[in-house]
Amino acid sequence: MSENNLLSKNSAPHSEVEHIKTRTNYLRGSLEDTLKDAITGSIPEDDNRLMKFHGSYMQDDRDLRNERQKQKLEPAYQFMLRVRAAGGIVTPEQWLMMDQVAQKYANGTIRLTTRQSFQLHGVLKWNLKKTIREVNDSLLSTLAACGDVNRNVMCNPNPYQSEVHAEVYEWASRVSNHLDPQTKAYHEIWLDGEKVVDSQDGVEQEPIYGKVYLPRKFKIGIAVPPSNDVDVFSQDLGFIAIVEDGRLKGFNVSVGGGMGMSHGDPLTYPQVAQVIGFITPDQMIDLAEKTVTIQRDYGDRSVRKHARFKYTIDDRGIDWFVGELTARLGWKLEAARPYHFDHNGDRYGWVKGSNGKWHFNLFIQNGRVKDEDNYLLMTGLREIAKVHNGDFRLTANQNLVIGNVSTQKKKKIEELIKEYGLTDGLQYSALRRSSMACVSLPTCGMAMAEAERYLPELMDKIEPMLEEAGLSDKEIIIRMTGCPNGCARPMLAEIAFIGKAPGKYNMYLGGGHSGNRLNKLYKENIGEVEILESLRPIVNQYAKERQENEHFGDFVIRAGYVKEVRSGQDFHS
Repeated sequence: MSENNLLSKNSAPHSEVEHIKTRTNYLRGSLEDTLKDAITGSIPEDDNRLMKFHGSYMQDDRDLRNERQKQKLEPAYQFMLRVRAAGGIVTPEQWLMMDQVAQKYANGTIRLTTRQSFQLHGVLKWNLKKTIREVNDSLLSTLAACGDVNRNVMCNPNPYQSEVHAEVYEWASRVSNHLDPQTKAYHEIWLDGEKVVDSQDGVEQEPIYGKVYLPRKFKIGIAVPPSNDVDVFSQDLGFIAIVEDGRLKGFNVSVGGGMGMSHGDPLTYPQVAQVIGFITPDQMIDLAEKTVTIQRDYGDRSVRKHARFKYTIDDRGIDWFVGELTARLGWKLEAARPYHFDHNGDRYGWVKGSNGKWHFNLFIQNGRVKDEDNYLLMTGLREIAKVHNGDFRLTANQNLVIGNVSTQKKKKIEELIKEYGLTDGLQYSALRRSSMACVSLPTCGMAMAEAERYLPELMDKIEPMLEEAGLSDKEIIIRMTGCPNGCARPMLAEIAFIGKAPGKYNMYLGGGHSGNRLNKLYKENIGEVEILESLRPIVNQYAKERQENEHFGDFVIRAGYVKEVRSGQDFHS
């Protein structure tokens, strides 16, 4: 489809973001000149929109806003920088690089994200170029970590199926590489690459995305049953590995998932993906590309709240999508094959893989890697990286696997784990080990309430309630976000809190334990006291009346606390 046809696809006027993308000359804009401005720590809004494609968001420290305003100072501007690693796998050398840049240029911490990426917070404008250059020198990248493109391709770490994981990971990497933006702007701006004026010499820079890229972000995840730790049904495009007799046969394909919504707007809603068929591994890249181009051509470019792939499918119907996909592919998907998910959490501690190597799954609360007075997590991981010759695997639950440890190295790494007190989390309740929170305050501009800083405190008050009820060892998926954008995938949790105002949350119940069902609003705009008062009788009833192997999310539906939600179109009803 030509650029002119693409821009005129919808009769409604395009959003300002679409015009910004058109003006940027394949993601160049005025970023190069903006970065040279040393007068202010901020950048203009057009460039801020553009920066997302390069892997960064401008933020400010909201804890300091009022005081700086009183002092007639500009906000404490800083940048969040996101680093992609397809499937979440990095080398020990790359881990050490992330540690070093976090100390030199960021706030001294590393944040592991729910998309198996790294985030650095507190990077100042004049340090952005140095940081990105050092990231790229280690063969990682920030390009397309944010923005209206395909984001980091997720993949189940699956340490107990090492051979299958290696094959699935390879396909995740291929899909990720194939869908990378092709513009040379990233190398020009950040790596001092040679200037290429493609818009004037007629060279097609973006054969998949085109000049205006996608209407919104696009997310892909690959799950290996029985684990759905990547929450495959939350993805725009999902692949479910079909393993028979220990061999990868192919993938079931799911489409149309997505978590974001807006409070009080019934036209926005989270959605779970639908399975549409089966493909063989060699068909994966073709299908991924054609799916992305359908969203490129038909996604809503007028209303960004309505621009995600889930709405494109819901508006036109799944049959329309399958027909359009088949026409573009030139072949049909086979019928979906049987599969089963039984959990979406991590499995902690030492696990021996089928390749004879060892893996240690480390619990990292809310993904924040830092040193504290009584827990030198960052230092311990640094020392392990210095001697480790395997890999590190970022999980979709914000935890970390020290992967592919040889028998010879296992003893040394065990000693370091013990020396620094690194934990698999077994001393915590199963609820805490199953928890996730987004970053939220003080840096996220969208945050309405606390999340990362508050969820551990709330857990301290919920855990005694579970202990009294005899449920300390019962896995219950609990998640918290500071706003309804869904970064920690709260709409799939069995218990979820979504920020509504400072200290106030909407409370949701009834998500599927294996990530296959949305939850439902139970109480609105409540604080800590009412949260605890609301949970206690439900927890006690669950302890007394649950059926054998019945999960909490299933129980609250059976007991009538909330209705079952299978489609996002019923989420607000």
